[in-house]
Amino acid sequence: MSAQRRGREGAPESPVTYGAIGGTQALDLLQYPPPGFKPMERSVRLGSGDERWETSKAALMSWGVQRGAGLKVTHVDLGTGEQYAGIRYSEDGTPVGMREAGGAEAVYNDEGEPLISNGMSAVLKTKVGPITVDAPVRVVYVIDDPKRVGFAYGTLQGHPQSGEEAFILEHRDDDSVWLTVRSFSRASSFGWRLLTPVASSVRKDITAKYLRALHPINAA
Repeated sequence: MSAQRRGREGAPESPVTYGAIGGTQALDLLQYPPPGFKPMERSVRLGSGDERWETSKAALMSWGVQRGAGLKVTHVDLGTGEQYAGIRYSEDGTPVGMREAGGAEAVYNDEGEPLISNGMSAVLKTKVGPITVDAPVRVVYVIDDPKRVGFAYGTLQGHPQSGEEAFILEHRDDDSVWLTVRSFSRASSFGWRLLTPVASSVRKDITAKYLRALHPINAA
């Protein structure tokens, strides 16, 4: 995946609708989620080898998981390129202090599409029966390590849920490639809490589709 970097300017961004920014990085998320939030973690093996790693990485960082799950990615805004300040975690998942916010340049793929970057926002649209549900999100951190890449987005005002969702791709020592989805969430309002059983079912279905989205058996 080749990319070009371009600078940009942005207006001040609206805040996410929860406080534990970056909490999906904590290794003990499933045992100790932010109070009042329900945690989730699911993983799938996508295959092995450098080709599978590069293909999956390119798809992941251009909204391939979301689109592959049937969501429409609309109203993409590059934002300021600043990573949200929040809790910083060590490699073993231990909180080590507050993260320093910093800027970054936009990155584009060969097709001219901006790759996912800090501060980027989008509206994810999904069908629930005959109704289209809008879910606005903002990217709160990006991981770009030699064997581990991914990102997390947090919910913005108007999202039916409040919380954070992370999509992490790993190229492990045995050459296998894995995708992990981690999140914590709760209903964003009293009205959405009344629909919790429906929302839980939809969320479970979408998560299953996330895990299938990059799998080579589903590749077009």
